[in-house]
Amino acid sequence: MEESLKENPKDVNALTLAYLGDAVFELEVRKRLFATGSHKVEKLHKRTTGIVNAASQSAYFGKLEPILTEEEAAVYHRGRNGKTLTAAKHQKISDYRRATGFEAVFGYLFLKGDTERISELMDICFSDIPVESNQAAE
Repeated sequence: MEESLKENPKDVNALTLAYLGDAVFELEVRKRLFATGSHKVEKLHKRTTGIVNAASQSAYFGKLEPILTEEEAAVYHRGRNGKTLTAAKHQKISDYRRATGFEAVFGYLFLKGDTERISELMDICFSDIPVESNQAAE
């Protein structure tokens, strides 16, 4: 990991964790969709944006909440309760706040270097997302 990312994740502001976690989650989604074999950019983009938004992330959090560790739950609460300067566009504020907490967890795990836990959580998030075959996706 780059030297600049070797901070103690417990010392990082929750909204900064969410900022980083947003990118981590989107990259994980893109990797998984790419792995389906569909490489049509328009289709990949449409599926990605359907997954990487506040409403979807809020729903995914509902699936993850029961299995979060105490530490992860604390990070989620810090992120959810963080004071944002921007308003949620086209999203319910409750979904936006839950999504921010959700993203903070991914940012936290990334800074910890816990890629195994990120994969585990992504598997749970993706457990009900239909994966298209190569032929159907193209």
